[in-house]
Amino acid sequence: MEINQETVAHLAELSNFSLSEEEGKRLESDLAGIIDYISQLDELNTEGIEPTYQVFEMENVWRPDQIEPQEADREELLSLTKEVRNNQIKVPKVL
Repeated sequence: MEINQETVAHLAELSNFSLSEEEGKRLESDLAGIIDYISQLDELNTEGIEPTYQVFEMENVWRPDQIEPQEADREELLSLTKEVRNNQIKVPKVL
């Protein structure tokens, strides 16, 4: 993959970055070095090696959803708030 100023400008635009000309040249050089370094992996013989998707033996632990009875009722919980409107807790505006 060839890294040039056009590629750097495109990546900067996608990332919503503003780069000076000097920063663009430095980034072009850095990206080219990174791509060259990673391309060394193409030289490795990976025949017969299974891909690694996860390095730890982890898996999701699922449990069935169960509705359990609650000790508090709606009115009791609403009485703990500062302000209630239409059976809902009123909170300050965020935006």
